[in-house]
Amino acid sequence: MADHVHLEYVVEGDNFVSAGSATESVKACLKGMGVKPEDVRRVAISMYEGEINMVIHANGGKATADIYMDKVVITLADTGKGIADIELAMKPGYSTATDDVRSLGFGAGMGLPNMKKYADECLIESTVGVGTKVTLVTKFSA
Repeated sequence: MADHVHLEYVVEGDNFVSAGSATESVKACLKGMGVKPEDVRRVAISMYEGEINMVIHANGGKATADIYMDKVVITLADTGKGIADIELAMKPGYSTATDDVRSLGFGAGMGLPNMKKYADECLIESTVGVGTKVTLVTKFSA
C-alpha cells in the first residue's frame, strides 16, 4: 500500500458553479478514511478559501491533496497576477475583489486569514505577474 493518497484537481477561474468541488472531493475522501470530523472541517475550510481565491483572483489553477495517516498537505498553485503585498493581504477584511464578485457574496477579505487560522501551517509564495503557491498543512488530532 502507498504511504499516502495523492489527489489532483483543476480549478476553473471565474466558475462559481464548480467552485468548491475539489474541496468537497477531498472532504469525502477524508471522511471515508475515518478522519475525525473536526479535522475534516479544518481542512475543508482552509482548502475552500484557497480554492475560491483561485476562482476569483487567479483565473483558476491546480489543487493537490496529499493525505497521510497523520496529516494532509494541500497545495494550491496558480499562474495569476500574484499577490503584491502578502502581509497586507493577510489582514482580515482586506480584499481586491471586484464589486461583481462581492455581489455574489465573496470577497470579504477573510480567505487568507482563514487559511492561516484553520491550517497548522500556511506558506504563501507569490510573485507578481507569475502566480501564487499556497501550501497548507493540517495535522490530524490524536
